[in-house]
Amino acid sequence: MNTLEQVSLNAGVPDASEMRFGIVVAEWNDGINSRLLKQALDTLHEFGAGEQSVTVKHVPGAFELVFGANQLAQHGFVDAIIVIGTVIRGDTPHFDYICQGVTNGISMLNAEGKIPCVFGVLTVENKAQAEERAETKGREFAITAIKMVDYAWQLQK
Repeated sequence: MNTLEQVSLNAGVPDASEMRFGIVVAEWNDGINSRLLKQALDTLHEFGAGEQSVTVKHVPGAFELVFGANQLAQHGFVDAIIVIGTVIRGDTPHFDYICQGVTNGISMLNAEGKIPCVFGVLTVENKAQAEERAETKGREFAITAIKMVDYAWQLQK
């Protein structure tokens, strides 16, 4: 991400001190996902979200993120959900099925749900691409969640 993109992303980030977030993290590719999670948590706290305002849940893999997010949304104690996962292309079509299923599932949650669900799934060709994206994407996911909660709240006024 270049400096201009960073400035644009950080511009106008609202105070998150009254917001509640859920993060659902896939255990598969944990080395990458744990870095994304740390960035997301650090960013949420940087913009005011308290420790008690963030719920983190783990699911086995990327495909299970949709169920995890849906369950968290149904309980109603969060204002936005971030799903974090990494899918790395292999030698079989499994990559395509998982990516399509997760993308469709999160899209459906956003279209039909009452709270925003941020798509924080890296879909990459190889581990090197995942490592590169793991440098900044967790922060982007968190800022997007904060901005989407603010967007939803502005519509309720």
